[in-house]
Amino acid sequence: MPDKKTRHAAVLADVVQRVLGTALPVGLRAWDGSEAGPTDGPRVVLRSRRALRRLLWNPDELGLARAYVSGDLDVEGDITTGLRRFWALARAGRPRRGLTASERVALLRTATRLGVLGPRPRPPAEEARLAGGLHTRRRDRAAIAHHYDLSNEFYQLVLDPNMAYSCAYWAVDQPGYELVDAQRDKLELICRKLDLRPGMRLLDVGCGWGSLLLHAARHHGVHATGVTLSRRQHDHVSRRIAELGLRDTVEVRLQDYREIPDEPFDAVASIEMGEHVGEQNYPVYASTLHRLLRPAGRLLLQQMSRGAAAPGGGAFIESYVAPDMTMRPLSRTVAHLENAGLEVRDVHALREHYVRTVREWAATLERRWDEVVALVGEGQARVWRLYLAGGALAFEDNRMGVDQILAVRPTTDGASGMPPHRADPLALDHVAPGGDA
Repeated sequence: MPDKKTRHAAVLADVVQRVLGTALPVGLRAWDGSEAGPTDGPRVVLRSRRALRRLLWNPDELGLARAYVSGDLDVEGDITTGLRRFWALARAGRPRRGLTASERVALLRTATRLGVLGPRPRPPAEEARLAGGLHTRRRDRAAIAHHYDLSNEFYQLVLDPNMAYSCAYWAVDQPGYELVDAQRDKLELICRKLDLRPGMRLLDVGCGWGSLLLHAARHHGVHATGVTLSRRQHDHVSRRIAELGLRDTVEVRLQDYREIPDEPFDAVASIEMGEHVGEQNYPVYASTLHRLLRPAGRLLLQQMSRGAAAPGGGAFIESYVAPDMTMRPLSRTVAHLENAGLEVRDVHALREHYVRTVREWAATLERRWDEVVALVGEGQARVWRLYLAGGALAFEDNRMGVDQILAVRPTTDGASGMPPHRADPLALDHVAPGGDA
C-alpha cells in the first residue's frame, strides 16, 4: 500500500507550492486520508473533492469561506494560527506573479486526475441573498435582518450581559476586569464625551440591543431615543425598558435613520452603524446627523475603517456576516462629516481594544460551541468562528481600524459649545470589576 504522504495530499501540496511560490504553511489532510505539510500547527482537512471544486470556481476568499462554512473543508487546531500563517505569506508578497499558461494547463490536468472538475456547488444556505437596489430602504432592512435578527439568544450567549456589540474600552489592566467592565467603560466614555446631563435628549442611531440607551438613562438622567431596523433588537430593547421601569425616559423605534422626523436632539450617538450606510448614501447619513443635532450639540460616531486599497467589507463578510457593508479610510469619513457642516473636535483610535474585544467573543463562542450550534446550526456557528478569528487578526495587523469621532454642530456664528479646557474623558472613575453597568 502506498505511503500516505505519496497520495492526494502530496499532489495538492505541490500545487499549493506552485501557486504560492513557497511551501505549504499548514498541515494538510486529503479526503483519502493522506497527509502533507507541517505537523507543528493547525491542519486543513479536505473532507471531499467538493472543497477543491469550490476553490476552482472561486479561487479566492469567497471560495475558501464556502468550503469552510459548508463543512467540505475543516481546520484541526487553532484557526487563528492558520489564518496568521497565510496572511504572513501575503505580507511577504505571495502568491507570486500569475501562473504561466503551461502551469495552468498542468493544474487543470491535476484537477482532472483528482476528480475535482464538475459543476459549481450550491452556496451554503447561510450565504446572504438580497434583492433590490443597493441601500434602498427595503434592501437595508433585509441586510440588517440577515445579521442582527439571527437570534437574540445567540447574541446573549456570545456578548456581555448588556449585549454591547461594538468595540469595548479596556480602561485598566487588573485581575477581575472583564469584558462586561470594558463594555461598561466604553458606554461611560461615550456619555462623558457627549457631556450628557439630566434632562438632555439623546438619540442613538442604530441602537443595537439598547446598551447605550439604558446606560445613559440610568446613570446620566437623559431622555433617550433609539432607532433600529432589526425587529428582534426592537423587541429586546422594548422588553428591557419595561423591566427597568424606564418607559418615561427611554424609547426605541423600528425606524430607518432617514425617517427620523423629530429634532433637534442635544446629543447624537451612532455606534458602528455607519458601516451599513454605503458610500453613496453616506453624505445623506452625515447630513441627517447634522440636522438632528441642535446648534452646539455633540455627535459621537464610533466606526470601523479600512485602507483605500481595500474598502468595503470583503467577500466573506459581505456574503455571510454584514451584506452591503462599507468600510472606508478614516479620512474619508471625516471629510463626509465636514462636508455636512459638522466640526470634528477629536478622533480617538481604539484599534488595539477591538483585538481584545473580538477575542473575548471568540473565546465565549468556543466555550459555548454546543449551545451555539443548537441555537443557530453548525453552518452559522462556522461563519462566526471564521468571522471572529479573521476580524481579530485584521485589527491586530492594522488592516482594519476603529475610531471614536467627536464632532459638533456649530452655531450660526461659529460657536462650538466646547469649553476651552476640558477634563480628560479617558480618566474614568471605575466601579469595582463586575459592578453595575
